Amino acid sequence: MKWPVHGANPQYLYDALQVDMPQQTIDYSANINPLGPPSIIKERWEELLSVIADYPDPHAAALSLKLSEQEALDPTQILVGNGGAEIISMIGRMLAGKRVMIVQPAFAEYEEACKVNGCSVEYFQLIPDGWQINVDELQGKLNDIDALFITNPNNPTGVYFSKETIKRLIEMGESADCLVIVDEAFYDFVPNYENIVPFVKDYSNLLIIRSMTKMFAIPGIRLGYIMANQKVIRNIKKYQPHWSINAIALKAGEWCLEDEAFAVKTRMLVQNEREKLLRFYHKNHFNISPTHTNFYLLQDSLMTDQRPLFLFLLERGFIPRHTMNFRGLDGDWLRFAIKSPHENFLLMEAFTKWREN
Repeated sequence: MKWPVHGANPQYLYDALQVDMPQQTIDYSANINPLGPPSIIKERWEELLSVIADYPDPHAAALSLKLSEQEALDPTQILVGNGGAEIISMIGRMLAGKRVMIVQPAFAEYEEACKVNGCSVEYFQLIPDGWQINVDELQGKLNDIDALFITNPNNPTGVYFSKETIKRLIEMGESADCLVIVDEAFYDFVPNYENIVPFVKDYSNLLIIRSMTKMFAIPGIRLGYIMANQKVIRNIKKYQPHWSINAIALKAGEWCLEDEAFAVKTRMLVQNEREKLLRFYHKNHFNISPTHTNFYLLQDSLMTDQRPLFLFLLERGFIPRHTMNFRGLDGDWLRFAIKSPHENFLLMEAFTKWREN
């Protein structure tokens, strides 16, 4: 069967599995902020009507300036895009025909964007025993590639790699003339995140991808950005269509950056819920990835085949993310977003019923 390549849009998953979709469902497959969008967007939504009658700024100047002030970079070191997906696609075009390595398991779009542009793709596989990077093992491989992709925190495990680990990879990449592309789509959910943005000023081989759709719960309007050396930004921008970011997204992005307390409140909620869930799972003999963010991998330790658990949940309206297209996982785990306290409680109730079967 053909598995859907993303979370969300669960109707496609039910269709592929030929399972009737319940009327009441909770989607744990999309890792979006359980608080929803910041209140400023809801309160000022009508103001957005005034911006849709004109073409949006093709240079996203106002949002780029706000981001540059937040990140202490020059605006020329930032490029705003139509979500992380557009940025990854543009990087794939920039790397056309190059040799690429992806730290796996990872978001499938890195491989798709590279292969469609004729790249040769290799893999560095993390193993479930901690899911950490063996930097010494990876070092010998960088001389043979042009670019390394890594997500931090990792998607789908939620494992967070230290600033020192990332710095070592950047320095090894610099010595090997290899770009290091760090996707930080979920960085702002991590407690005590160690900022690597200052490295952009020191290392011309570093590219940092950020998404605003996850923390600010605005995936429907698509918004993200990349930070890198000015020369790299100019090179990537050549592949971006004019007006690729709509005016509503640009204005919403500016508003989101003004709400500094929103991310703090989110991290506190997610951390409390994560700790509650992990205690429950360990008590009930489920294997869990050592996550630091708003999602986690889960596996029933009493079973080798996770498909019966997957179907059990889907039939009751609880929708995990399958892992059939995460290299090295091959469906042996399920990924869940951390949602609201009530939704997490309902999920734990479902797992309790599963154990009682």
